[in-house]
Amino acid sequence: MFWTAALLLGLIALLLVYSRRRRQRNEPPLDNGIIPWLGHALEFGKDAAKFLTRMKQKHGDIFTVCVAGKYVTVLLDSNSYETVLKDEDCLDATGYAKLLMKKIFDLHLPNHNPKSERNRAQKHFQGNGLTQLRNSMHNNLQLLLTSPEAGLNTAGWKKDGLFSFCYSLLFRAAYLTVFGEHNNAELTEIYEEFRRFDKLLPKLARGTQNKEETKVANSAQGRLWELLTPPSADRNAKDLSWLQSFIQHLQEDGMDAETQRKAMLLQLWVTQGNAGPAAFWVVGFLLTHPEALRAVREEIISVQHLAPEERDKHTPVFDSVLKETLRLTAAALITREVMQDTKISLSDGQEYRLRRGDRLCVFPFLSPQMDPQIHKQPEMFIFERFLNENSTERKDFLKDGRRVKYSIMPWGTGENKCPGRDFAISAIKEFVFTILIQFDLELCEDATMPSVDTSRYGFGMLQPRGDLEIRYRKRS
Repeated sequence: MFWTAALLLGLIALLLVYSRRRRQRNEPPLDNGIIPWLGHALEFGKDAAKFLTRMKQKHGDIFTVCVAGKYVTVLLDSNSYETVLKDEDCLDATGYAKLLMKKIFDLHLPNHNPKSERNRAQKHFQGNGLTQLRNSMHNNLQLLLTSPEAGLNTAGWKKDGLFSFCYSLLFRAAYLTVFGEHNNAELTEIYEEFRRFDKLLPKLARGTQNKEETKVANSAQGRLWELLTPPSADRNAKDLSWLQSFIQHLQEDGMDAETQRKAMLLQLWVTQGNAGPAAFWVVGFLLTHPEALRAVREEIISVQHLAPEERDKHTPVFDSVLKETLRLTAAALITREVMQDTKISLSDGQEYRLRRGDRLCVFPFLSPQMDPQIHKQPEMFIFERFLNENSTERKDFLKDGRRVKYSIMPWGTGENKCPGRDFAISAIKEFVFTILIQFDLELCEDATMPSVDTSRYGFGMLQPRGDLEIRYRKRS
């Protein structure tokens, strides 16, 4: 019996080895990894940035790797991203998005179309809609800061973790702005359940959660589905909010109440999952770089008498700080399904063939954002990196003597850019300016910036592994 089992295992191993994929003519360099079928899945999931950096050093700007039986071609030539991703017939964004929606949110939207979703969002997050959101965000932030329940309106010093402080406050203000009114107790519960769920999101996406983590995720999801009530709207009304428009679209597609609630959680993560962490990194870098903090505070003082729309045109120092922060911490993977055998051309003229059924990924965090040929000392926070000597915005960055099209890509590329990016930038700026004007902030003794949680590479803004301990007090 033992020898029969050993023989079967040996035959299976040989079959896996000899059935491994081989590189064909004009395809990218292929790296199967040591373990058949599994390939590089463990290393990719543990620290995608470290793994892909190693692959780039070994193979160059394009290569194909085996990840749990799936072959993923990774493109790291940032000057090629926009041109390559334009081919929506061969490179589809919908299939992978639906897969993640099912794995993370237990949500099935058969008619989901990312392009139409972007178009719908643009109507509400730009132009007059953006102005209304900005004003609402300002009012809601001030409301929270003066609310007795928040406990922030006191003169004495208080201690907290900066990540908790920033994420909690910005989440609540943005939630009230986008999702509407809730009492303070419900808002607190929504935030706490969202954080329980969000901590497990990378594992849910990869399917690596254990039984206890599955239980926690299901509990948080279930409670959030109860708390997130889809907004009602008159079908004949002309001025629907973005959320009302989204729910109306689901109803027209025949989605039931349960699916609508699940879709609300998806939109909660899309709108609230990145701004809080981004605000933490901005304030954290400022507190740990006194020269940058002084420069930003001087700029705030010089423009605080202006209306927000006018003020935002005269903050080059803060804009540079924000771009530098996003360069170091915005780390989404942009993924497409290869729908048919196709050929892609890189910026150097080289052409490569992609196979149907594979995936194509681009990772702007590594290129252009952490490319040492584009950014000197890329691992360092240099607050004036995006400023010219005359304090105007720096736009020209070179690689191999040629100007690169994008020096950072935190919002995506081309037509695939995040439609809510202007609101996100405005919300972060409003939050940071308000905190620096109304509060004294100090690092606690021996406090240092925490390292990043490497498991979150690929899922938008990075989050810290731990927190940065601060003390703060409301200015009189």
